[in-house]
Order: sequence, then structure tokens, then C-alpha cells
Amino acid sequence: MSKSSAYVLLEDGTVFEGDACGAAGHAVGEVVFTTGMSGYQESFTDPSFAGQLITFTYPHIGNYGVSQAAMESDGVWARAAIMREAVNREDAPAAERGWLDWLIDCGIPAISGVDTRALVRHIRDAGAMRGGVFPGAMAVAEARDLIAAEPPMAGQDLARLVTPKQAHTVGAAHGATKIHAIDTGIKASIVRHLVARGAQVTLHPCTVSSEELLATDADAFFLANGPGDPAALGYVVDTVRDLIGKRPAWGICLGHQLLCQAIGLDTYKLPFGHRGGNHPVKDLRTGKIEITSQNHGFAVKAPDGTGRVEADEPVRWSTDFGEAALTHVNLYDRTVEGLQLLEVNSATVQYHPEAGPGPNDALYQFDRFLDAVRSA
Repeated sequence: MSKSSAYVLLEDGTVFEGDACGAAGHAVGEVVFTTGMSGYQESFTDPSFAGQLITFTYPHIGNYGVSQAAMESDGVWARAAIMREAVNREDAPAAERGWLDWLIDCGIPAISGVDTRALVRHIRDAGAMRGGVFPGAMAVAEARDLIAAEPPMAGQDLARLVTPKQAHTVGAAHGATKIHAIDTGIKASIVRHLVARGAQVTLHPCTVSSEELLATDADAFFLANGPGDPAALGYVVDTVRDLIGKRPAWGICLGHQLLCQAIGLDTYKLPFGHRGGNHPVKDLRTGKIEITSQNHGFAVKAPDGTGRVEADEPVRWSTDFGEAALTHVNLYDRTVEGLQLLEVNSATVQYHPEAGPGPNDALYQFDRFLDAVRSA
């Protein structure tokens, strides 16, 4: 039994105690951490966090409340909040509700008073793993059984959980560039940035076929972010493979991984993922370093089949669709952050240029994508 009102239990038996501050009950899933100093509501409504419990490295969470404008989808996808010091206030200028009040309204358990630095250091050493947030009255043995019953993130197809049931369109039609997206969990801010630049975006369920997409009025195809293991989405990869070369295509995050699989590359699970708004990425074509927003637990293997890119140059290699060039590399761990197909009009980035929330260094990527579509 925990002496505190709540505790975090990891699958390796490590316990972190704290105080319950969200909805009653428990939550289990993959325990991950994000280094963002803001954007707690955006994180919880980002479908890419489906199946995960978010540990915040920033100590104060909830300072500016919540609002409808910060929603990245129609619902909450993360399963629990793990915090050093939770704040419940709604006196910030844009606040419409207190953070903890909102979590309770949404039925999300939360815990405050946790030594999040120790928890994050443990995850960095041992890797992201299954775990849960539990009320103090629940026996650890019962909590351990609940964790054991939770499937690991590797191998999970969570795109089917977050995808829309039917296609729908956002943005005006007159004179717009027609973008058709495979919605594996797209963030609302991505759609907003495309629409603000003169695009009309049609969002399709992740089960849409290539025949259906090629029959549309699409000027280009867009591959969205989303949760789960890209290696479990073979049906989406098959669809993407049929689209490449037919129209321009661009992928972000999970979409980057799926397009890379479609051209013959492999993906793998990172030890603890990249989540937060302070990740340095180098554009190998310009030499410029961007500070980026990221949220992913899987990555694409480098051209030599390893997980690291050692050279600071746009390495080229052969794919099923001709030559490709590495365009971006993560300066924290040298992982692949972007590529461009040189013989067909397609490109990807692993990070989130929409910065919802995060730095705006990479917003130009939306302009670059749409310029390439319109020039084609």
C-alpha cells in the first residue's frame, strides 16, 4: 500500500509517490516524458499521445489554465498526467477553465508532488516502459497485474483508434490547393497552417485505399502524425507506396516514418523517444540549425541500416523510387529527421513544423511544401 494518496508504478517495479489531483481511478499505458515548458493541453489532446501517460519535466504545470483554442483534436488522448507541482488556476488572460478542473471533467487521473527528475532519469536509463498512475489505496500487486495486462507500445496499431470514421474537408474550395491527407491522428494546428496558406484539406480515414485517393481532386497527398508503431501499419504503407510518384506527397512525424517504409527503409523504437519543444535539428542542405517541436517514440533507420547518421552532409542512397537524400539530422542523438526523394516530388520531416506548441523555426516547411505542389 502507498502511504500517499497516489503513486506511479513502472513495470520494472519502481514506485514514485505523490498526491492525486485529477479524476478518480487509475490509468495504465506507456510512461513517457516531454520537455516542453508549455503546451500541456495541446499535448493531452494530441492524438500522437494515445495510450501514453505524460510525465512533464517542467515543474509547474497548469499556470495558464486551459482554453478551447489550445485543443489539437476533439478529445483527450493521453491517459494520465504526472507532475512535480500541478497548478489549478484560471486567472490567465486566455484561460477558460482550470487545468485540474479540466482533467477531472475529462476523466483523466493525475498525480502531483512526484520527483519527476528522478522519474525521467530512470526512463532515460531504462527506456520508456509500461506503467500506471494508481490511487494510494490500491495494492501494488493489483496495480502490477493491470500493467502486465497492458500491451507494449511496439506492435500496436493505434491509428485505427484516432482516425476519423469518414472523410471530411476543411477550408474553402475556390482557388485552393487541394490537399488530401491520410489521417492517422493529425493535429488541428497542422490543418490550420495548411488552410491559412491557401489549401483545402480533406482528411481521410487511415483505411482509405490508394484507388480512392487517386480518384480525388488531390493536388498532393499529406501523411499526418499519429500514435503507435509505424511497423504495425503495413496497410497504410501499401497505400502510400501506390501514391508515390503519382502526385506530390509530404509526411510529418508518423507520416515521415510511413513514407520511408514505403520507399524501402526500416523503422525502430527509440529508447525513450523525442518529446518536447527544444530539439535541435540541422538542415543538411543549408547548414542551418532549427529548434524544433517533436513527439515520437519511433525513428527511421539511417541509410547504412543503423540508428545514427554520423555525417553532416546530405547523404544519398538508392530507394525503391530512385535516389533519395537525407535532409535533416537530430543533433541530440544523430537520428534521421527528414529526407527528400530526388526523382519524384516527395519529402518528409520527423519533427513538427506547426509548433503546436513550440518554436516557430520550421514554419517555412509548410510554404516549401505548398510551393512545391503548386510548381508541379
